[in-house]
Amino acid sequence: MIAHYDVVIIGAGAAGLMAAGSVLNKSILVLERNEKAGKKLYITGKGRCNVTNDCTPDEFLTHIVTNPRFLYSAINGFTPQDTVHLLNSCKVPTKTERGNRVFPVSDKASDVIKALYVRACDNGARFVFDSRVTCVKSSENGFTVITETGDYKCNYVIVATGGKSYPLTGSTGDGYEIAKDFGHALTDTRPSLTSFTLKENVFELSGLTLKNVTVKVTANGKEYSEFGEMLYTHNGVSGPTILRLSAYVNSAKMPVKMSVDLKPALDENTLDKRIVSDFAQFGNKQLKNSLDLLLPKSLIMPVIAQSGLNPEKKVNIISKEERLTLVSTLKNLTYTVAALGGFDNAVVTAGGVDVKYVNPKTMESKLVKNLYFAGEILDVDALTGGFNIQIALSTAFAAAKAI
Repeated sequence: MIAHYDVVIIGAGAAGLMAAGSVLNKSILVLERNEKAGKKLYITGKGRCNVTNDCTPDEFLTHIVTNPRFLYSAINGFTPQDTVHLLNSCKVPTKTERGNRVFPVSDKASDVIKALYVRACDNGARFVFDSRVTCVKSSENGFTVITETGDYKCNYVIVATGGKSYPLTGSTGDGYEIAKDFGHALTDTRPSLTSFTLKENVFELSGLTLKNVTVKVTANGKEYSEFGEMLYTHNGVSGPTILRLSAYVNSAKMPVKMSVDLKPALDENTLDKRIVSDFAQFGNKQLKNSLDLLLPKSLIMPVIAQSGLNPEKKVNIISKEERLTLVSTLKNLTYTVAALGGFDNAVVTAGGVDVKYVNPKTMESKLVKNLYFAGEILDVDALTGGFNIQIALSTAFAAAKAI
């Protein structure tokens, strides 16, 4: 005999856990293909779990890259402040850091996962792990959810399977197939909040972190700029500025031009005066040995190479024009973005279930009654800073409340 539940939730990530703890007065089954809940949450915020961003709903929406209007009702229905209150009520105190990013005081993602899991269990939800859903079928009497280990019948289905990012955590796009089976259109899925692969060889700079730089990219006819930290990798660049910029350029046709202002606090005139002062100290030295006060050692030769200046030339005979060329390079170190990092390392997936066919107030399918979507499976994505987890929590709450 096939077991029957009021609600079957597919996926025990942030959205699935939230939904499981928020559906009231219903029997609930959560099916999770992994051996435990919240596997992707464990690695968010470098294991610290940047769970939300402590800003107003209106401010929050300005950080959503794709379909912000669709999320208006959901974010207002369950706000970042509601998330903080929920965690505090589950005995997980929180703290707010730079950029309004909210973390558990313990700096342990496991505390957030445990709190959401215990809340769901206290709400009567039953969890079945190591249970991958292969198909969902509808009938007059509801749905049949078919897994590799057994089948279940239910009245409502919430698809909270995540996207394609970090597939080792179980996000392999299973939910997209379920959506397509029910006639839902999908927008192109792309890795977002990910690294850049550069056309130029930057292998020797691998591991170098630049702080307080401004990175700009031009994509789809627009220029985007981010200030902060950038990290060189073996084949490109990463770090907070790059991850944020990737959210804007993941739909652009490659290659994309990128530039780095290594000294954004100084205008060109001030920077030139600084270089004149440095050159005066180094006097009879070669250019390649005269920029130690201005740049990390490993970056000196790449900067000189891009400027086109002779690294062997002594600084006391460098002309003003040559010096200004150096200034221009420091303010505009250019690279070519050949590709974005893949889904293996992307924080979130851009694209997904087309929101035109999803009710923004309830997350219910407009095509299939009692079928709901929550979290990353939807075509919504945001910048870094706790916004994407909050989207998962708010859309899941909307679905749970509607049910």
